[in-house]
Formats: sequence, structure tokens, C-alpha cells
Amino acid sequence: MVGDQLLPGRYRNAVLFVILAALWGGTYPAVTLGLGSFPPILYAAFRLDIGAALLLPYAAWRTDYWRPRTRGDWAAVSVAGLLTLAGYGVLQNVGQQTVPSAVASVLAGLIPILTVGFAKLFLPDERFGPVELLGVVVGFLGLVVITDPDPSNLLGANAAGQAILVLAAASFALGGVLAQRIETEMPFAAQTAWAMVVGAAATHLASAASPTESLAGVDVSVAGVVGLVYLGVFASAVSYLLYFSLLPRLGSVELNLVTYAIAGFGTVYSWLLFTEPVTAATLVGFGFILLGFGLLKWKRLGAAYRGRRRGVESD
Repeated sequence: MVGDQLLPGRYRNAVLFVILAALWGGTYPAVTLGLGSFPPILYAAFRLDIGAALLLPYAAWRTDYWRPRTRGDWAAVSVAGLLTLAGYGVLQNVGQQTVPSAVASVLAGLIPILTVGFAKLFLPDERFGPVELLGVVVGFLGLVVITDPDPSNLLGANAAGQAILVLAAASFALGGVLAQRIETEMPFAAQTAWAMVVGAAATHLASAASPTESLAGVDVSVAGVVGLVYLGVFASAVSYLLYFSLLPRLGSVELNLVTYAIAGFGTVYSWLLFTEPVTAATLVGFGFILLGFGLLKWKRLGAAYRGRRRGVESD
């Protein structure tokens, strides 16, 4: 699995989670760059093309079990490719054309909340107490504080774009929950690679069916190519490999909280690249997000604290 040989088991999931958030934190700027050069659906397709081209050879090199063999394999690949990759990517790119980035970030923050709802329906073994649910809500509040959306934009004329972004969040949330439910022995690298293939094929079909898209609409620019390379290599191939390797370890509800951490990294990138100020409200938002994570993991943190206390007392 990703990072198994490089990181100690005690910290592996946390470190990979942070890396995933850091990589996906650059998605919004990269999408914005690319939409000036590519039609939105075709842009999503090219992104998955790059991811598939990188991951398929990697999967074939890593294991002999690099192609789907069973119905479970094909089910896992299809769910991930159609919902988590194609559905989310297409809807996100289309919706982000008319919705301010701050509002788009808030709507993406619905992913953990929708994941809880879908998990209640499709994962009956999952248990969420009031403290864990409070953690999801507190994290969402932190996202809202950080992005500070204009309330008029939430009720503005771009209602269609906002509805599309809500559907994008629902597609991603449902994909993660269903993927967690499907049983398969296929290695994660191979699953992710074939999900990219399925997602890319579906996205190209969607682009071809769109009356507003064609290759003639591509206007190649340095900014567009940079955005596409970042999305294809880092935000797709590397990030989804991390995502699908973490999914069975953390579960869809906990893992999809990465949405909240992404906003934090996006703010840091804006500060580093565009010298946008980090305000007191931003720091408060970070605090809410950290509190949300703490509430969701309160049982594990409490057990670790009690174990450490017993170790100190025995000394």
C-alpha cells in the first residue's frame, strides 16, 4: 500500500491524509487556470487521461493482479470511475465556471455531511454518535469561516451552477460510500488505474455528447497546460492512489473530512503565491476544523491519552 514501507504505522494514516489534503488544496487554482484554455468536460477528461497513462504501467509493474478479474473488481472500478472520478470531475468543472471559488469551496464542504447520510443508508455497520456528528458540523463551520463567502452569492443568479456543485459533492460522497461497501482483493494501484480508465472514457463520451464542446474550443496556453499537468499528475494519479488506499483504513466518513483540510491548504497557497493575508477569521476557521477532527476522533484520542498516562504512572 501507499506509504507502508516509508512511514511508521502509528502515524502513517495521518501523514498520508495531510499529504492528500495538501495535493488537493491546489485543485481549485489549477481548475481555474485550465478553464481559460479548455472546455470544462474535456478538461476533466484530459486530466483522467494523464492519470490513467501514469497509473496503468505503475500497477502492471507493482503486481500481476493488475486487471479486473471478478465482478467485485469491476463493480469497484466502475463505482470509483463513474461517481468519484467522472461524475465529480465533470460536475465540478461545469459548476465552477459560474460560481465564485469561496462558494464552490463551501459547497464541496457538503461532501462529509452527505457521506454521513449515504453511510446511514448503505453502511449499516457504521456507527455515528452525537459527538462524531458534531465534529462533522464543526468542521463545516470552520470551512465557512475560512472561505468567508459573500451571502449574496449563495442566493444569487448562479443557482444552476450551485446546484451542479451540490450534485458533484453528492457524486463524490456516494462513490466513496459504495466503494467502501464493495468487497474486492484487487490492489489499490490497479483499482485506481482502471477507475481512471473508466472515468476518462465516460468523461470523453460526455464531452462528445455536449453541444458546446469540441477540440476546436481548446486554446492552448502555458497557464492551461500547467494547470492540466498538476491536475493529471498530482491531483489525480497521486491523490486518488492515496485516497483509495486510505478508504478501507479510515472509512468514507472520516476520509472525506479531507474536504475541510483542503480549504486550509488552499488558504496557505493563496498566502504564499498571491500574498493574500491570513486574517484572524482564517485562524479561527482553522481552529474549528481542528476541533472537528478532534471530536470525530475523540474515542481514539482519549484511549491514547489514557494509555500514555498509565505509562507515565508506571514509570
